[in-house]
Amino acid sequence: MPSIYVKQLLSEMTLKEKIAQLQQISGDFFGDDGSPITGPLSTYKVSKMQLYNIGSVLGVSGAENVLKIQREYLKNNRLHIPLIFMADIIHGYKTIFPIPLALGSTWDPELVKRVAQVSAAEASSSGIDVTFSPMVDLVRDPRWGRVMESTGEDPYLNSLFAESFVDGYQGKLPVDQKHVAATVKHFAAYGAPEAGREYNTVDMSEWRFREQYLPAYQKAIESKALLVMTSFNILFGIPATGNNYLMRKILRKELGFNGVLISDWNAINEMISHGVASGSEEAAEKAIQAGTDIDMMSFAFLGSLEKLAIKNEEVRNLIDEATTRVLSLKETLGLFDDPYRGVETAKEQQIVLSQENLLLAKKAAEEATVLLKNEHKLLPLDSNNTIALIGSKANTGDLLGNWSWKGDPVSTQTIKSALEDNFDNILFETGYDIKLGENNLSLNEQALSSAKKQDVILYVAGLSSSQSGEASSMTNISLPKAQLDLLRKLSKLHKPIITIVITGRPLDLTEVDHLSDAILLPWFPGTAGALAIADIVSGKTNPTGRLSMTFPKSVGQIPIYYNHYNTGRPLTETLEDRNNAYLSKYIDSSNDPLYPFGFGLSYSDYNLKNLQLSKKEFTVDESITASVMVENNSKIAGTATVQWYIRDLVGEVVRPVKELKHFQRVQLGAAAKETVFFTISKGDLTYVHSDFTQSSDAGIFKLFVGFSSQTELETSFLFKN
Repeated sequence: MPSIYVKQLLSEMTLKEKIAQLQQISGDFFGDDGSPITGPLSTYKVSKMQLYNIGSVLGVSGAENVLKIQREYLKNNRLHIPLIFMADIIHGYKTIFPIPLALGSTWDPELVKRVAQVSAAEASSSGIDVTFSPMVDLVRDPRWGRVMESTGEDPYLNSLFAESFVDGYQGKLPVDQKHVAATVKHFAAYGAPEAGREYNTVDMSEWRFREQYLPAYQKAIESKALLVMTSFNILFGIPATGNNYLMRKILRKELGFNGVLISDWNAINEMISHGVASGSEEAAEKAIQAGTDIDMMSFAFLGSLEKLAIKNEEVRNLIDEATTRVLSLKETLGLFDDPYRGVETAKEQQIVLSQENLLLAKKAAEEATVLLKNEHKLLPLDSNNTIALIGSKANTGDLLGNWSWKGDPVSTQTIKSALEDNFDNILFETGYDIKLGENNLSLNEQALSSAKKQDVILYVAGLSSSQSGEASSMTNISLPKAQLDLLRKLSKLHKPIITIVITGRPLDLTEVDHLSDAILLPWFPGTAGALAIADIVSGKTNPTGRLSMTFPKSVGQIPIYYNHYNTGRPLTETLEDRNNAYLSKYIDSSNDPLYPFGFGLSYSDYNLKNLQLSKKEFTVDESITASVMVENNSKIAGTATVQWYIRDLVGEVVRPVKELKHFQRVQLGAAAKETVFFTISKGDLTYVHSDFTQSSDAGIFKLFVGFSSQTELETSFLFKN
């Protein structure tokens, strides 16, 4: 319910003022001194009077800029209703953390909460009130560039991280000056575009949506996220921004969301291109009826709602409803008490890029890095090793990844620099220049010459920041040709090769795996990524990362994910099945991925044994406890990630072959062992039935435990419903 103050304020507002509160504009409308700029006003047909009643602005940051704009705005706003400043703080503000997909590979929700807290503190000190994060879209197609913004392919893991991000960004409500409001996006199912093509159609059954895609959104809303952003795509045949069933029935009524619903950039007017609105006026009407509260940069609300409201009382009521939510958000952020939320340039300088923040960025990069291969224990390298460091990506600050608009790649330490602080004998060669195409021969020869002189080759390859994120879909997810060509030549030297892969998405690394003795995956590791990589290569840090998204053997397997449904003709590992053509399989490839969900190696050697259950059956009001011993059979301390999966053998609808239900990050000293436990109750067995209700079935269930989704041990139990 709105406060008395918000109700009173609403009663004093004119219709024009209410509508303006529902419009969001970019920072391009304001000059350096906070005054209006004529160009954007003219282009978007916004009057100065409208400008000084606009409810929110995106893309402005920096304490000085925000203070100037807010002061000028409040001077001209009749009721002194402050602006809200919003921005994309996706994986850090100025201290850039690993991309969200990499943070998913930490399997460490508490760490991610701390990352969100630091991101919020930096952003808030610079005048930002709302972040357009977290993106909790489930992703299974690495051709889609925005997989980098998600934490992966699993509903359970994504839900944990959704909660961590929201709690970290917002803190306790009302939001204090060290935090920002979180925006859950993109509602809904934006991460499932056909063929991985950006802005493409999403077409799935409502049952599948509720079963696999909805849980992370639900967890974020249960965590009291203050905003939700609509997605560009259609769902159930209707664009999300104007989808009454999706927004009113599912989001508002079922999930209980009572916060602000904001469109994505120009999404309201894009309903015209979708073919469900004849023009901007009809698009605005559909959006407001669906419960969209803020129009981001389509100007459909500003241009059409007044005309609609004059002839339609329902629209007037919907405008009041939306304005009430926007004003309530401003109240929750404390803007009516302090329109500047304590922003000061001196405070900003103390908070951003602090030593404490940089240390957390390094820890996050260390935990996010996944060791994919390590033949003959090649890693870590001894300090006496002579190294041929090859690849232009070793000598660039392009380690931040997309959506790091306030990060500074120029001042970011390079991998080359960080390694030179740890090893005395390094010969560096660029080796390739992707822009040269076929004309890399001389660079190749220089690299090969240096490689012949050294003990080991450290090859740094991968993509640029612009090759992931929005508007970066790809059909070929292999390394660039110039990089693969050089790797093939290096392999013919018969020297040990360590390949470091910088990327914002899973890649087809099948040939890289064949040509390399060791592979390290730091993703885009952020501001302190080079330091983390150097410490892992030198053995100061033991890698702990585990994949939160499956890596395919070829692009033809996509989409590939561990928790797929069984079929009527499933493939097993028996010899009989391998010789049977009439099963669900390929004739030119195995079904298995290159690297499965949950996979990641360590410098330690772990083992699981003695999987036990406290009893073999239980009922609705009971639980059972599973236990397993995890051992470190090495002289190196490390962290093992023990993963528990369940399979319902007979369900009312088909069930996945495995579902992650629990995991533990277990720190083990050299030669240490520990027994870990998982208590299973009815809640771990419930799922979405054909009537969309959540319930569980009586019957036999399998329990698996391992260090990845390709589990080591299994047992079974009986559930009596």
